Amino acid sequence: MALSDSPDTATGLPPVLCFAMDGKGAAEAASLDALTPSDDVLKTESKGKGRRPFVWVHLQREDPRTQPWLESESGLDSFLQSALLADDTRPRCTVHGEGAIIILRGVNLMEGAEPEDMVSVRLWVDRSRVIGVWVRPLHAVGDLVGAIERGIAPVSPGELVAKLAQRLADRMEPHVGELHDELDDFEDALLEEEAVQRGALAKVRRRAIRLRRYIGPQRDALTTLSIEDLSWLIDRDRSRVREAADKTTRVLEELEAVRERAALIQDQIVEARGAKMDRYMVLLSALAAIFLPLTLFTGLLGINVEGIPFAEEEWAFAAVTGLIIVAAVILTYVFRKMKLL
Repeated sequence: MALSDSPDTATGLPPVLCFAMDGKGAAEAASLDALTPSDDVLKTESKGKGRRPFVWVHLQREDPRTQPWLESESGLDSFLQSALLADDTRPRCTVHGEGAIIILRGVNLMEGAEPEDMVSVRLWVDRSRVIGVWVRPLHAVGDLVGAIERGIAPVSPGELVAKLAQRLADRMEPHVGELHDELDDFEDALLEEEAVQRGALAKVRRRAIRLRRYIGPQRDALTTLSIEDLSWLIDRDRSRVREAADKTTRVLEELEAVRERAALIQDQIVEARGAKMDRYMVLLSALAAIFLPLTLFTGLLGINVEGIPFAEEEWAFAAVTGLIIVAAVILTYVFRKMKLL
């Protein structure tokens, strides 16, 4: 690895990475200052299977050497430089001449960050170079660097892009699995008739939607790359890019499943609350029906006029009270028979 300054504490990667690939699965660290468009390493052909050496340069956007190198040494025009240094990016694949601008995103796995706050990696890919620019570190890039250091380097620029895209998808899958686990907890709570926090469920849906916002275009970008008519993209590279697109599609389908499950759970919560409210309304109606005739009876006896029966008798109050109790019991029995209580 070509180290420049102190490495990032989260991924262990330096702000500037330079590798010279031999096109056969091996790589050597290279110096940024020595890499120019006319460098012999970029022109040397390798024998067999149509492969050739290429270089991978990965630059931190805020590093003071990045913009001067892109402007004076990279040979990229202003359009490509702007695409690599842009503040806001969405996944895409744009062919420009004999190369392509490829922008991908991965989950943010930094400590304290939200995974759905996805991090971009911007790539210029042509026959002899892969020039990447990053703003925030990605663990998927660290995975790729680790494989290179173990002697398993990509043999072509197309394979490098495919491997990076696959690692990005691999890093997403555990997070999507966590969303499914949270939905499992919500479903278990519903089965046990426990209270479900609608705010927590809405948060899961919101996280899935934020991830899908970038995963869908990323799938499309990889699919576009696999079908573009680029001379340096051989059949083996296209197959690997399609595999990366398929894996990204599976992640996208899982996110769709999360969203649909969350919507279904939301409907179940509303239905359960509606059913509970209906039971309460029936109970209140039954109680009102029981006490309505009793209220009428006591109201008639309570009017202040002459002629109230047994008004002067000592046993009258006890008799009326007993009559009311008997009527309440009979009405309660009738409503239970009607399954309203």
